[in-house]
Amino acid sequence: MTTGSDLQKKEFSRMEIFNLRSGDEFIKLGQLLKAVGAVESGVEAKDAIQEGHASVNGETETRRGRKLYAGDTVSFDGREIKIQ
Repeated sequence: MTTGSDLQKKEFSRMEIFNLRSGDEFIKLGQLLKAVGAVESGVEAKDAIQEGHASVNGETETRRGRKLYAGDTVSFDGREIKIQ
């Protein structure tokens, strides 16, 4: 039997954390996808983003240059990535 707390633990475990480098205010969406290994190249990132496969804070994003700041959450290919 799965309890509510078990579901919360599973949901939390799917959230990945990406820490901005010290001194950096933001990272661009395409750069993030490459940094976490979600795509292999900038071209792959560009195509996937333009096709609407990425969302930021729950809204579909089609600009690979979208700036991501601490507190933003990116969804891509079944992954959830929280920017810190």
